[in-house]
Amino acid sequence: MPTIHTASLAQATRRAVLALAAAPLLLGSAFAQQAAWPDKMIKLVVPFPAGGPTDTASRIVGQKLGERLKQAVVVDNRAGASGSIAAAQVMKSAADGYTLMMLATPTMLAPHLYKKAGYDTVKDFTPVATVYDLPIVVVVNPRMLPDVVDLKTLIAHAKAEKSPLNYTSSGAGSFGHLSMEMLKQMAGFDMQHVPYKGGVPAITDTIGGQVPVMYADLVAALPHIQAGKLRAIAVGSPQRVTMLPDVKTIAEQGIKGYDAVSWGGLLAPPGTPKAVVERIANEVKQILAEKEIQEKLLNVGALAHFQGPAQMGQRVQQDYTRWGQLIRDKGIATE
Repeated sequence: MPTIHTASLAQATRRAVLALAAAPLLLGSAFAQQAAWPDKMIKLVVPFPAGGPTDTASRIVGQKLGERLKQAVVVDNRAGASGSIAAAQVMKSAADGYTLMMLATPTMLAPHLYKKAGYDTVKDFTPVATVYDLPIVVVVNPRMLPDVVDLKTLIAHAKAEKSPLNYTSSGAGSFGHLSMEMLKQMAGFDMQHVPYKGGVPAITDTIGGQVPVMYADLVAALPHIQAGKLRAIAVGSPQRVTMLPDVKTIAEQGIKGYDAVSWGGLLAPPGTPKAVVERIANEVKQILAEKEIQEKLLNVGALAHFQGPAQMGQRVQQDYTRWGQLIRDKGIATE
């Protein structure tokens, strides 16, 4: 029969009692630390230069988020390679809720286009909340194509041309480029892509008549549409947009299921605590419900659109998959 050492047993019992007594204190301390978030500045990385719609939307929402959290939200612009440089850095940042990134569609799709992007948009981040949609629009030069007034007449004109009709976008692999390739595939017609390095020169040359058709960001094209220098014939989103209420969607014009919307939303590094993610998402939801914020976003061509972490995650996965398939099918690359 084994010998029972009563002193050792008493010590073990005492340690167990102390551990149980300390457990609530430790848990309370952990909860207190979590509840204290945020207690310092939050960095919001924008993977594009200052002044564009993604940057402006980030500053509008970031300022309001800072006011609600009672901590500064500082925008950090890190441009390059469609945002992939910034995304790869954010992915490696501490998962403590003090680093966020405003994901935009080009950055989401960059791993399909850049061999050295260094991240997987679906697997390597924590989705927080969608913030805005950026509608895109098919425009034509009305002097060069006076009879093209809608998608049907554009397709008919393209099919009647002996050589492919030219169209442009803000660059090879840009969302305008991908969206037109999707349209061509679904509608069964052809046009030749003439890529530009940026939306401004592409619009300038479309107005000037060097290229007759463009798939453009609405925010960039709208002033020229309103001035009559460009004619909008279709929008890519499933619903019409308030800025061009009389312009039909591509789906309305017979291409059922067509859906092309550029959008943006907040991401965090992988492993960011769920409670922090949900807190930010809830704050963003309240911010985007404000009329003032909706109007400010509308002024830069963006439509306020909130989706929570789970919905945003689904949207990232769906868009990453379907546009990635198109990129592979068409052999599109930027390098």
